[in-house]
This record gives sequence, C-alpha cells and structure tokens, in this order.
Amino acid sequence: MRVVRRLTPADAAELTALRVANRAYLSRWEPDADDPERWYRADGVEAWISDGNEPFAIVADGAIAGMVSLTGIEHGALQSAMISYFVAEALAGRGLAARAVDALVEHGFRELGLHRIEAGTAVANLASQRVLEKTGFTRVGLLRRHLRLGGVWTDHYLWERIRTDVGSTESGKND
Repeated sequence: MRVVRRLTPADAAELTALRVANRAYLSRWEPDADDPERWYRADGVEAWISDGNEPFAIVADGAIAGMVSLTGIEHGALQSAMISYFVAEALAGRGLAARAVDALVEHGFRELGLHRIEAGTAVANLASQRVLEKTGFTRVGLLRRHLRLGGVWTDHYLWERIRTDVGSTESGKND
C-alpha cells in the first residue's frame, strides 16, 4: 500500500484540519514566521501545497495523516533539496514518517535526478532524528542558533543522504 500521494489544492481543507487538530504537537518544531497562522488556515495551506515544490500527503487508512515535501530544489551543479515531514500525534511512532521519507527520497533521486537530500532537526527533536537514522541519513554537522523556534534561536543538526549511499536506488553507481 502506498504511504504517500501528491497533494493538490483540493487537499487544503483536510490538511488544514489535521494541522489545527495537532497544532500543539507540531508548533514546537516550526520556525517562527511573520504570519504563523498561515500554516493553520486553508488559504495558507493551499498556497503551501501550490508553491512549486514537491508536497506529498502521508496517507493512513485512506486519510491524510501528515505531509512530506522536498523544498529548495536546486538543479545544475548542486542537484539537491531539503526534506521535511510531519505526522499526526496519534499516528507517531508507527513508522509512517520513515516510510514516507523513504518514498520521497527515492522520488527525488529517480524522478528529479537529485544527488543529495538534506534535512535539519532541532537538537531536541529526537523523534525526527530517529526517522532520519532509519532512512539512511547521516548526521553531518551542527547548525548553531540556526532557526528561531518559539522566539529562541535553536541549534539544529544537519543531515544528508546522497544518491550513492547504501540503500538508495542508485547505490554503487558513479555520478
């Protein structure tokens, strides 16, 4: 069974409802923004879905259970993107995020021709770090005072996965 499907603007209401229901759980890891409400309004979520990046729904039992996306996609010499993800609190710890990250990493390598996919996690976000470890990402550094979370500059770990890493579609091939 597929764990991800591409999001469309028609999904904005369902994704917004999920985010609103999980706001306390999600907001502690979200960067401060000029308009923090945009992630919890249908128009803001619809704009997010339509922003030209690669947004996918994480699906469980036919319903949207979270989101995984590739953003900051660069082609040319860099061939990279950033991955981000979340799942509803009630569904956390079931492997959904890891399966979704795996699926989107393979999409990035196969369909988008990416060489590297990066992720950042707040140092205190152990659950997100476990997802990245399970999906073959390597922690490569510390970004000191990288993002403001809740008004505080917060350190983040930087993670990467290269197309030729073990477990990737193109593993063992020369770039």
